[in-house]
Order: sequence, then structure tokens, then C-alpha cells
Amino acid sequence: MSGTTNQLTKGAGEDREQKKTARLTTKNIVCMGMFAAILAVLSQISIPMPSGVPITLQTFAVSLTGVILSWKLGTGSTLVYILLGAVGAPVFAGFSGGAQVLVNYTGGFIWGFIAMTFLCGIGILRENRVTGILTGLAGLLLCHVFGVIQFMIVMKMGWKESFLLASAPYVIKDILSVILAFVVGAQIRARLLKAGLL
Repeated sequence: MSGTTNQLTKGAGEDREQKKTARLTTKNIVCMGMFAAILAVLSQISIPMPSGVPITLQTFAVSLTGVILSWKLGTGSTLVYILLGAVGAPVFAGFSGGAQVLVNYTGGFIWGFIAMTFLCGIGILRENRVTGILTGLAGLLLCHVFGVIQFMIVMKMGWKESFLLASAPYVIKDILSVILAFVVGAQIRARLLKAGLL
């Protein structure tokens, strides 16, 4: 009888754990979907530039996604955003979409968003805030490297000219965007964690 009771108790505990896991999975999916939507919306706030690479709030949105959701969910959310754009949803800057955007002269920056989200998500887990921000800025550096390399290849330009056109005009704005994302995102993340929403 005791063995039967233990089995029933164990079974009930496993059921509760499975339900808890299911709730977390649903919550995670909702979070990733919401931040993919935020990425899409903030991507549309853009100022055209002569180089063809617009000034947007994408850098802030990508950093914020990593900071609030951390590396796993944040990277997943960015991948959802890129996938939506790849299949034709007009989520990229200027309401553009389609796989061709990912292979044109601005596509390298979009691929770089993956590394940027990941490192911002790693950064928010660091105990030292300065180290965390520097980790996020390393992600920004990778994003710009990817962006410049693809710009250089597609436009058939040299490294220096590509950097001056596609990266240099945006560096200060992007650095400030990452720092602001850590300041704002850390507070939002703390509140969401306290409320049990993350």
C-alpha cells in the first residue's frame, strides 16, 4: 500500500512538473513572438542615408531583446524576426521583406543581429554591469563586422570605403543604443522576473 501511495505521489508530482514545463514553454513562445514584433516595429523608424544603410532603432531593439530575454530567448526571438522577413513579411527596415534582403548590401547587419542579441543576453547575466555592457558592445562590433563584409562583397568596394559608408556614420548612435538598452532593459527584466513573467 505504501508503495502504491508513493507511486501515486510521484505520478502527481511528475504531472505538475510537466504542466509547469508546458506553461514555461508557452510563456517563452509568447515572449519571443512579442519581441520579434517589437523588432519589426522599431525597424520601421528609419532615416534614409546616402550609403543605402538607413539609421534605424534596430540596434536598440536588438540589444533590448537580448538584455530583457537573456541569450536563449533573445536569440530565438531575433531568429523568428529574421525568419519572418526571409519568407516575405515586411519586417525589415523600410517595410521590406524577402530572402533577397538578407543577401543584399545591408543583409550582413541583419545576420549580425544574431551575434549581437546573443552577447547582449550573455552580458546581462554578468554580475558586473560594466563587463556586461562591454560584452554587449562586443556583439555590436561583430554586427558591424558582418555588415561591412557583406556590404564590401555586394558593392564590390574596398574595406576602408565600405567601413566609412556602412559603419562609421552609425557607430556612436549604436554604442549609445546598446548602453541605453542595458540601462532600460535591466530594469524591465528585473520587474518581469519579479512578476514571474520570465
